[in-house]
Amino acid sequence: MTLAVVAASPAFSEGPLRKAMRERMAARMKSDPAPGATEYAYGVDPQQKLDLWKPKGATKPTPLVLFVHGGGWKRGDKNDATGADMVGHLTGQGYAVASINYRLVPAASVEKQAQDVAAAIAWARDNAAKIGVDPGRIVIMGHSAGAHLVALVGTDERWLEALGLTEGAVRGVIALDGAAYDVPSQLDQAGPMMRNTYEQAFGTDIARQRALSPTAHAAGPNAPAFLILHIDRADGKAQSDALGAALAKSGTPAEVKAIDGKGLRGHMEINRELGQASYPATAIVDNWLKGIFAAP
Repeated sequence: MTLAVVAASPAFSEGPLRKAMRERMAARMKSDPAPGATEYAYGVDPQQKLDLWKPKGATKPTPLVLFVHGGGWKRGDKNDATGADMVGHLTGQGYAVASINYRLVPAASVEKQAQDVAAAIAWARDNAAKIGVDPGRIVIMGHSAGAHLVALVGTDERWLEALGLTEGAVRGVIALDGAAYDVPSQLDQAGPMMRNTYEQAFGTDIARQRALSPTAHAAGPNAPAFLILHIDRADGKAQSDALGAALAKSGTPAEVKAIDGKGLRGHMEINRELGQASYPATAIVDNWLKGIFAAP
């Protein structure tokens, strides 16, 4: 994992000891981009690009998992967004995988980032025949800040509606260890370092913070289904449970699952080890995707 991806992951304050631990862990968990990707531009900005991997031997359109990286809304890159196993595991299940770049804070706003996620979805649907995917079977998945962005696009219809789409443009949303589904609540408990990160992304205006909070939009319309995974940390659990409850109240199927792992290590592992057979989240994601993609 590159340093840029983990430096601003939500909900962690960082002193000298934590910084040293993060640097050591980043070196141990660094992985090269999965081979065999084709890069496409889904917009005109240099950051609006995605890498696409297709399952070997596919003879008909395949489901697509579109991944959004983390990095505190201000860092991260599609080239090292996931662990070494996730892409190969998902393509081995018969799914295409896309990993997107998006414009970053402070040069762009979180609103622009949500636009980018929606634009990547629209591009995949518009180019489905060209890239060999089924436009009716797309799931968006994100980690950390990316979890917030996919949840936001999956709950606030304005981002897809601006492109002539509805929340039904995706089959579902997988959110991996996010902690900013209710931005004002997260800011209330953030330490100084993470408060700075959140305020860089969401500002200090409570109305804007609420407008960018997926939980505030969960009354619907929403994407058809959600899988929300979190590790063993208080803020991530509370935020995930609250989003799941708000979605369930609206009648949107939402599964919230706890995965073993604590602190920064666990936050990294849920992204870096997904796809490994021994990692508990792998089977959960596999089973959920099978059900989602099998549905008519």
